[in-house]
Order: sequence, then C-alpha cells, then structure tokens
Amino acid sequence: MTRIFITGTAGFIGFHLAKLLLEDGFRVHGFDGMTDYYDVRLKEHRHHILLENEAFSVTESLLGEYETLKSVSQEFQPDVIVHLAAQAGVRYSLENPRAYVDSNLLGTFNVMEAAKNLKVKHLLMASTSSVYGANEKMPFVETEKTDTQLTLYAATKKANESMAHSYAYLWNLPTTMFRFFTVYGPWGRPDMALFKFVDA
Repeated sequence: MTRIFITGTAGFIGFHLAKLLLEDGFRVHGFDGMTDYYDVRLKEHRHHILLENEAFSVTESLLGEYETLKSVSQEFQPDVIVHLAAQAGVRYSLENPRAYVDSNLLGTFNVMEAAKNLKVKHLLMASTSSVYGANEKMPFVETEKTDTQLTLYAATKKANESMAHSYAYLWNLPTTMFRFFTVYGPWGRPDMALFKFVDA
C-alpha cells in the first residue's frame, strides 16, 4: 500500500486530498500544527472525519519542531510527501510576519530535509499565484516572470520554490510545485473572499 505523508491535513486542501487518497486505498499520515489563524474547531472536525478511516493517522505539531517531524516521518516511511501546510493569507503577513518566516521558510526547509533524508519518490509542495506579484500582463501564463512579489507571504512562497529547485538539483529529489490560485469549496477557509461575499 502506497504511503503518503501530508502536512496540513486539517487545512482545506490537505483535508480534501487526504480524504480522496484514503477513499482510493492509500495509507495517509497527517501532520498539522492546528494553529488558530481561523477557528480551530473547523480543523478539528476535518481531522475527526479523516480519523474515521483506519488508514489515516495524524500528528499534531508545528513544522518548526524538526525532531518531531523527523521521527514521525521516519516511522511512517512515506513513499511521497505532500507539503501543504503554511501560514496563509496576505493581510495577516502585515500583522504577524514572523509566523510566515517560521512556518513557510523554516517549516518548509524542515520538510525538504525530511524528504531528502527519507529518499522519497516524490515531494509535492504548495506555492501560490501571489508569486506573480506586480505582473500586470493580462491574460498571463504560468511561465511569466515572478520577480516582483508584493507581500511577505508571496516572498516566502517564492523562496520555497527556489529552495525546492536547489534540493531537486543537489540531491536528485523529484519535486513538483503547485501555484494555487483561489481555491474554494465545501469545508473551505472562512477567511476566503467567496465566503465573505456570501456572508455579506
């Protein structure tokens, strides 16, 4: 049975991915810091649903806790790591920039170190459309330049892309980055624009 280690399983995308993989017969271990960026009860309920499947296990810990991440991932021995956990949100990066450095830079470094040491078959990581920054060309394609990030959130995610490229080159670590645009749907993040419009 293929084993998938997913960071951010209490988050919107991580929850849906884990649920889909479990339904398809994969074994999944989640890793989530359960931060209070938005209502933790929503995150707890997502995990409750996933835990109904006995092929799912979870560790609640921050990505900055490298020894925990290292020991848990070594014990699980994943074939693939999907790194979705991050401090999200553009506006919040103005209020609490350190949260972005701790989670998105240090946390991602820890995940890449774990992936390298475990020699996983593939590392998949979330980036963001925010890396396109001040690019005003419309319409644009994903190959447009990403040299002008306008927020700390976007800058940390662009740094993640550069870090991933170097790890792929130096240690032959197969890596794929996803530049997500606005993602919405059932169990979505309550701070997203769609939900604010609906509630207005």
